[in-house]
Amino acid sequence: MRRRDREIPLDEALAVLDSAEYGVLSLVDPQGKPYAVPVSFVRDDDHLIFHCATEGRKLDCIWHQPVVAFCAVGRTKVLPGQFTTEYESVLIEGIAEIIDDEQQKIDDLLKLCEKYAPDESDAIEKMIDQYLHRTVVVEIRMTTITGKANR
Repeated sequence: MRRRDREIPLDEALAVLDSAEYGVLSLVDPQGKPYAVPVSFVRDDDHLIFHCATEGRKLDCIWHQPVVAFCAVGRTKVLPGQFTTEYESVLIEGIAEIIDDEQQKIDDLLKLCEKYAPDESDAIEKMIDQYLHRTVVVEIRMTTITGKANR
């Protein structure tokens, strides 16, 4: 990190990550081209969890190269008169793994639902049952976490 004065401690970086609504997953496709895609996610200890369809470019990339990068941005505020922006962000490097175990997939999907639909507990299990066979769950084991802020 070039601006060490803007680096934030790990606990603050994790708080930014936990509060972010989405992040951008960066991958390399089988032809060696970069591919970045926004995803909804939840953090579970040292893993990020997201879901996707059972086929597509994202999965092709993960099968080809499971080493990934992920970026999440927290609060931002443009300060036009100062020609700068207040921000907080987190950069992750990690290893993506497609989850095959059905119970683990259910547990991970429950965690996602708890983040994005906390008031829908009655409908969550039904939704998971309905879509489980059409859903892939991916966990990213975070190997590097770097947080940065200009507050």
